[in-house]
Amino acid sequence: MTDQHHDHDDEHNHHPEAPSDVAARTLALESLLIEKGLLTSEEVDRVISAYEHDIGPMIGAHLVARAWLEPDFRELLLADAPAAVRERGYEYRAETRLVVVANQPGIHNMIVCTLCSCYPWMVIGLPPTWYKSAPYRSRAVSEPRLVLLELGLELPDEVEIIVWDSSAELRYMVLPERPDGTEGWTEEELAAIVTRDCMIGVARPQVPRMAVTG
Repeated sequence: MTDQHHDHDDEHNHHPEAPSDVAARTLALESLLIEKGLLTSEEVDRVISAYEHDIGPMIGAHLVARAWLEPDFRELLLADAPAAVRERGYEYRAETRLVVVANQPGIHNMIVCTLCSCYPWMVIGLPPTWYKSAPYRSRAVSEPRLVLLELGLELPDEVEIIVWDSSAELRYMVLPERPDGTEGWTEEELAAIVTRDCMIGVARPQVPRMAVTG
């Protein structure tokens, strides 16, 4: 296992136990709206789920699908990810650098933020709860193969795992390998099998059985 670390400077001083000012204000507003009957917890959960699993991740999924289809775009995505994002018509904040790392035969990448929960939410949606947890942040570095196994991804021993540590100024996204059985697929079809977890590096794109046998 190769552990790729990046220094977190003094300004990167988030504490996972205490919400930021913005998060605290958001929670207070949410509580007030629920208390007045203008919003329900179920509605909040539904919106969060949409951004976590559908709306947010689809930007990254389309970036991955286009990279699978066009070698020139893949090269741009790996060399200058923000430029690739803008080329596809999406916005990306200049103050946060995005780096895309590609899986390849014999090498599997995964991302983590060991100090808090820095995450490329602008391209892959909201981070899952487990990504922000202390056990994932520590164990992803010390025992990544076991963490992946617990999350449902078993890798052969000969596959090297590279762990990329995000920071306040630098975020990572994984470009997964294109699975067999997707020859001739459109960008929409390919994007549909690229999940948030694939772009974190804790899963691989799965081809539906019917697509393989049909």
